[in-house]
Amino acid sequence: MTILIPAYEPDIRLLTLILRLQAACNFKIIVVDDGSGDAYSGIFKAVKAYGCTALTHTTNLGKGQALKTGFRYIQETGEHEGVVCADSDGQHLPEDIIKISQEINLFKGHIILGCRRFTGNVPMRSRFGNTVTRMVYSFSTGKRIYDTQTGLRGFSADMLDWLCSVPGERFEYEMNCLLEADKEGYSFREVDIDTVYHHNHSSHFRTFIDSAKVYLPILKFSASSLLSGILDIALLLLIQSIYPNLILAVVGARVCSSVFNYSLNKVFVFSKGNQTGFQNSLKKYFSLVLIIMALNYGLLHMINFQFGVPLFYAKLLTELILFLFSYLIQKRLVFKDYKGPSRPVMFKLPEYYKPTF
Repeated sequence: MTILIPAYEPDIRLLTLILRLQAACNFKIIVVDDGSGDAYSGIFKAVKAYGCTALTHTTNLGKGQALKTGFRYIQETGEHEGVVCADSDGQHLPEDIIKISQEINLFKGHIILGCRRFTGNVPMRSRFGNTVTRMVYSFSTGKRIYDTQTGLRGFSADMLDWLCSVPGERFEYEMNCLLEADKEGYSFREVDIDTVYHHNHSSHFRTFIDSAKVYLPILKFSASSLLSGILDIALLLLIQSIYPNLILAVVGARVCSSVFNYSLNKVFVFSKGNQTGFQNSLKKYFSLVLIIMALNYGLLHMINFQFGVPLFYAKLLTELILFLFSYLIQKRLVFKDYKGPSRPVMFKLPEYYKPTF
């Protein structure tokens, strides 16, 4: 079993964690220095002095790239059991790391997640961030994971190829792993761990930039839907003003806006770059368009005529109701098979880091 620790500008807590782990188990420990610089060379010299492997990025590439660097190195060393990823800031206790390693052997085909329950004196930023991310993940996938932001994760060795292929360079990589896992047939196993928080001034999570990357899939879909919705409303009002026929206005506006929306979603939201599954997704999408069109007309007629809500506001309310339904169907059914080219797995150590022993 291997323990992989990505580290950027770590402090003494990294060394404390290593010493406690070595006292509790005989696992191999790999630390990836993600471009911390000369000021932190003493920490990594101590890491090597403790008998651990240290891999060095010459510049900061992000947590996702640091994890991939470790995974690729572990591939080359021929790891057959599994990998436990832990953070360098002392938030993960050795006994919890060992608990995760035991679960890897017991639950094959599962990603093991160290699940914090956020009890006690938890910083509001952490509690709020995890709540929002949990809601976004549940909305995007229809599945529930309590602690989507945990850095304590366990993977069996046969997942290494896949882990190296998941997109993402920084904190979004860990969310992408959760989003991509279902496509690969991996399930999740949540294991309760202690919630340990320090006054962590060394956190390198950039609240707005990294949050945007974590939430990027839903943000892109929201932007695509907003643009398509504006076009749909504009066309609806235009057609209705020329030909006062609600069915004609709804159908005409929906046909035009759906072509526009499909193109955006195919290229920017759900696609990864080629035409695999194009015809299949096209058929599914426009089947969905017909269903939503019928629902759109029914809701719009009810809200506008029966409840007397003006057409513009009735249209806004209708689109809001159908937004969640449309996203979930497109995510799970329409673009499920629309994948980009397979990403080659690098079996040689990448040029952007050098192993130091």
